[in-house]
Amino acid sequence: MACKLSMYFNFKVVDIRIVEKILKNYPPNDRSILIPILQDIQQEYGYLPEKILAEVAEHINISFASVYGVATFYNQFRLKPLGKNVIRVCRGTACHVKNSANILIALETELNIKAGQTTRDKMFTLETVACIGACSIAPVINVNEEYFGRVTIKEIPKIIKKYKNMAKLDEEKLIESAV
Repeated sequence: MACKLSMYFNFKVVDIRIVEKILKNYPPNDRSILIPILQDIQQEYGYLPEKILAEVAEHINISFASVYGVATFYNQFRLKPLGKNVIRVCRGTACHVKNSANILIALETELNIKAGQTTRDKMFTLETVACIGACSIAPVINVNEEYFGRVTIKEIPKIIKKYKNMAKLDEEKLIESAV
């Protein structure tokens, strides 16, 4: 099985022992349990580290390519970690008609990333979604499941600043608790 060491992936340490513990919950050589295993690993780490996929493949006795294929086929799975704050821009019909494309451009400009990317400091991930389901308040974005309806381009810097300030407060609290 896996060696007993931790590997560093992006900004989260992946401990092989934790992965082994997850895998022990599932019988070996059972291909039907691939998706539940991937869900458990992603629940633990927030994404699926590629090197861990090899451990999964070995456990259920299928090829790495098969595991990777499932992990990349389903939208629920991620091979890269998300930023601390996930911003989702609705691209549904009501939001599209109300210029959500310009909201997306404003967010990309403010964050200096494109949709589907994460900022270098891992503070923000920007995504688009087909529909958030809040058409009556279009255009809509959500940040960590907090909804902002009838959002305007002028509000984008304020929204981003709010989450940056929250991160600073969290950091200050962490420093205070360490003292």
